[in-house]
Order: sequence, then structure tokens, then C-alpha cells
Amino acid sequence: MAAPRRPLAALLAVSLLALALNGCTLAPKYERPQPPLPAAWTSGPLTTLNAPASTVANATLPDWRAVVLDRPLQQLIELALTNNRDLRVAALNIERAQGQYQIERANLFPRLNATAGADTHRTPAKLSSTGAVTNTHAYSAGLGVSAFELDFFGRIQSLKDQALENFLATEQARRSVELSLVAEVATSYLTLAADREHLLLAQEILATQEASFEVIRQRFEHGVAGGLDVSRAQTTVDTARNEVARFEGLVTVDENVLSLLAGLPLSPEQLPARTLAEVADMREIPAGLPSLVLARRPDVLTAEHQLQAANANIGAARARYFPSITLTGSVGVASNAVNSLFNAGTGTWAFAPLISLPIFDAGAIRAGVRVAEADRDILVARYEKAVQTAFREVSDALAQGTSLSRQVEAQDSLVQASGTSFELSTLRYEAGVDAFLSKLDAQRTYASARQNLIAARLAQVANQLTLYKVLGGGWPDS
Repeated sequence: MAAPRRPLAALLAVSLLALALNGCTLAPKYERPQPPLPAAWTSGPLTTLNAPASTVANATLPDWRAVVLDRPLQQLIELALTNNRDLRVAALNIERAQGQYQIERANLFPRLNATAGADTHRTPAKLSSTGAVTNTHAYSAGLGVSAFELDFFGRIQSLKDQALENFLATEQARRSVELSLVAEVATSYLTLAADREHLLLAQEILATQEASFEVIRQRFEHGVAGGLDVSRAQTTVDTARNEVARFEGLVTVDENVLSLLAGLPLSPEQLPARTLAEVADMREIPAGLPSLVLARRPDVLTAEHQLQAANANIGAARARYFPSITLTGSVGVASNAVNSLFNAGTGTWAFAPLISLPIFDAGAIRAGVRVAEADRDILVARYEKAVQTAFREVSDALAQGTSLSRQVEAQDSLVQASGTSFELSTLRYEAGVDAFLSKLDAQRTYASARQNLIAARLAQVANQLTLYKVLGGGWPDS
């Protein structure tokens, strides 16, 4: 059995040599495209001019748990991260990409197979060389390597690199889904709190309007008020009833959206029971972040990994210009009887190298390289577009944040002023100085100002969540 081992040993030695050369590929050297960005944001507290590389490397953005400070909301986000179906699909995509990478990586190694077989056939007397019926038996067992490609020109290595980058891109896509889910759950939770506050205010206004209508009706019956006042008072009651019904519908829709994001029905205890101002406890985004930190956004990293995968695929396409060398070999034993299969002198071996050199392919290989290079160029443009889109989103969020802060301040002042105006108009109407229309206008202005203040506060906190999301969420410490 010593002789059959030598061919297998030689085959394995050549295979190990091929593995040692697997780091060499024909892929072009990857260089990250220079992000087409200015050094600073267009406005807002993040403005940083000419940020050095150390500033970019040391920039940090906390995890969402350090940004969303309301504990019930944190628990709801954790629940959504466990049960949301979109995030579950993203996680399964990662498993699939990881499996594909492992498949491509396995192709770098020879596959050793154990085989055992038996062959029995009968030869009739008319065809037998002896003129008699002949029964032939053959048994074999062995180890073999089948069609192992020696990756001298890095084709398989390039395909493995491509699969790895696709896997990494899928991981970043999952991070992007997770970040969007955190922002959506928080925004939906705060929207529900705001609409419930709207509903309570609408119910309060309805109760006030109904009480006011009853007073006007009694005054009309005693001849103090006119029919026009009664009609106008009825109008305010109907308007308030309409607002109550509208916000009741919005609250129900908000609850359904939140349940969908969480991935399961929610109990009343898991829904916001306090006002928007009480649950909108958010940590401010740190100032001084340079625009180059956008390279850490999950969608930007996804685009970059896809670009690196396309770059690796060029190496696989170029390798097709060169010879393909595959090895097939086996070593084992064979005998015409099972009981003598492993006796001395039954050893067998086979060695079948194959070299394939492309000579004429009508330009198919060249076209394949051009396609791979075009794919790479397309993904360069997509990467640059992803960075530009990220910059625009952050700039928009910064601009809106500055505007919303002023709007909330002005709206709060308007509520105070319109409240005072309503009180004075009520006193003047009751004293007979002003008509009911003046009181009605002041009442509408005050109610509208209070509703608009809730909406402005919701827009402000939603903008904070949007800014956190478009900056890329909590970055790794690396």
C-alpha cells in the first residue's frame, strides 16, 4: 500500500502550494472614493470647518439607549427589535449572505471524499471468451479529490472576497433597518402621545363649548342674547365635536401603527399614558461633528461594501484570461472479493490533472471584464450619491431643528397671549361691552394656538430623532 500513498501525497502537496498562493488576485487595488462633501454642515450646532482626521476618528454618537431617555419607550423599542418582521427578514438575509460566503471560501480548499463501491455483472456464454457464462465481481474503496482548482490567478479568492463584502453589506443593511426601526417606534410613540393630548384638549374644548352654549341658550330664552349668538354657539359645539371624533380616529390609527412596528399587539400599559412633554425626554446630539462622519452611516457603509464586492469581481473576471488548472485524483484498494479487499497487492491510484487555456471565445472574457468594471463604476456613483443624500438629510434636519425651536418659542408665547385675550373677551362679553362674535374669535384663536403648540413640540422632538437617524445612529467605538 506504500505506492498508492505517494500520488495522493503529491496531489495534496500541490494543493497546499495552491493554497499558499491564494492571497494573490488580479483585482485592482481598492481606494475609497473621496466623499463629495464640504467640510462643514450648512447650518446648525454641528458646524465644523476643516475638521482634521483625528476629529473624525474620535467623533462619537451615543447608542439610542442614551438618546431616548423615557424608560417605557425604551422597553417598547426593545420589544420591537425582538419581534419586528422587517428586522427579522434583515437578520435572515445576513444568515444567507454568511452561508454564501462560506460556500465560496470552501472552494479554496480541496474536497476529500471517501468512496466505496461494488460492481457485479453477468456475461452470457455466446459473448464470453471461454464459451461459458461468466459472473464478474469487483469491489473498491478509497479516498479521492475531485476537480480541485488550483487558484494560481486568484479567481476563487476574488469570488470569496466578493462574497465577504456582500455579507458585510448585508450586515450594514440590517443596522440600517434597526436604526430606522428605532426612530420609527420612537416617533410613532410620541405621535400617539401628542394625538392623545390633542384628544384631551379637544374634549376639554367641547365641554367648555357645550357649557357656553347652554349659557347662551338660557340668555336667549330670557331675551338677553339673540338668535345669531345661539347659532354661532351651536357652530362652535359642532366644530368641537368634529375635532374630538377626528382625534379619536387618529389615536386608534397611531395605536395600530405602533403595534405593527412592535410586531405584536400592545397592552394599554405599554402605550403612553402621559403628555407629550412628559415622554419626550431626549438627549441632545453632541455639537462639533464633522461632515465626514457620514461615512459611518449604515447605508453608506452598505454602498461601500457593495463597491468593494464589485471591485473583487473584476479580479475574478480578469482571471478568466489565464489557464484554469484542476486536479482529480484518488487512492484506494480494489478486489474481486470483499474478504480480500484489503490484502496486499490490491492498491490502486489515479491522477488526472487538467489544464484549460482559453484560445477563442469571441470576446466573451473581455466583455465580462468590461461588465465587471462597469458594475464597479456604477457602484462608485451610487456610493457618492449615498454620501450626498446623507449630507442633504442632515443639513435639512439641522435647518428644520433651528426653525422648529423658534416656532415652539413663538407658539408658546402665542398661547399665553391668546389665553389672556380670551379671558378678557369673555369678561367684556359678560359685561355687555363686546358682542359674542368677539368672544368666539378669541376662543377659536386660543384653542387653535394650544393645538398648534402640541404639533410644534411633536415636530421638534421628531426632528431630533430624525437627526439622530440621518447621522447614522450609535457608531461603533472603532
